[in-house]
Amino acid sequence: MHTTKLHKQNLIGSLWMIAAMGGFALEDSFVKVTTKTLPIGEVLVLFGLGGALIYAAILLLHRRPLYIPDVLSRPMLLRMGFEVTGRLFYVLAIALIPLSVTTVILQATPLVVVAGAVVVFGERVGWRRWVAIVVGLIGVMVILQPGAEGFSWLSLFAIVGMLGFAGRDLASRVAPATVGTYLLGFYGFLSIVVAGLIHSVWAATPPVLPNAEASLALLCGILFGVLAYSCLMKAMKTGEVSAVTPFRYVRLLFGMALGVLVFGEAISLNMLVGSALILTSGLFIMWRKGNTVTAR
Repeated sequence: MHTTKLHKQNLIGSLWMIAAMGGFALEDSFVKVTTKTLPIGEVLVLFGLGGALIYAAILLLHRRPLYIPDVLSRPMLLRMGFEVTGRLFYVLAIALIPLSVTTVILQATPLVVVAGAVVVFGERVGWRRWVAIVVGLIGVMVILQPGAEGFSWLSLFAIVGMLGFAGRDLASRVAPATVGTYLLGFYGFLSIVVAGLIHSVWAATPPVLPNAEASLALLCGILFGVLAYSCLMKAMKTGEVSAVTPFRYVRLLFGMALGVLVFGEAISLNMLVGSALILTSGLFIMWRKGNTVTAR
């Protein structure tokens, strides 16, 4: 009976994870649409403010404070710094290169997190997982094609964004337990505001009054982003981590599909090969980690 209940929880958790990844992919699409008519810095500021207001309302409804001293702890400051970097460069990538390419490169984040955990936390990783990490990074290089005629330096924005998100995830592991999920979401969106202000000052772009289409796209992006984050938290709390986490990779499929259907992007052979390498290596690392946990 216990096994049947666990299987049901894992199934429900997996569905929550799929919903979360679909939501994040839609968020990316609406952000890309918005950047066609609004400056990137302004998009980040408005997006961050919208998300922060929603999380502030949730916190106040639950009668939880918007600030506690642990928010200014070193891990939280590092997390916010990495969030600013990740968001800024990821949105630059969304705006300037194909959505499908940006989404695929983002899927290398877990590989970098595992490698970073070895360096930062001294975690032990066997040679098989090291091979998987290298294979996944080779997949990224296959997609980027450095040195080839079709290589775009703008693709490096996606790489820097991915590294920023990996740093954020590593910092989250040592964030104080007193900083709950909603508070993390609130300050995560405030970090996006900071990223937008930095870009606006650097690019010296004056604000533009959003038209109806841009306003609607921005609102949809904010709502899908918040809903996706909530679904992600629900997934992690419902099923086993080892069972639901692999479904993060369906974001790759959602991103590629939206890139083709909405933005008319072409999927090259290099994209398919690189995606397969990243997907295979990522799933293998999760499988090995799951087996290690079970063995203990």
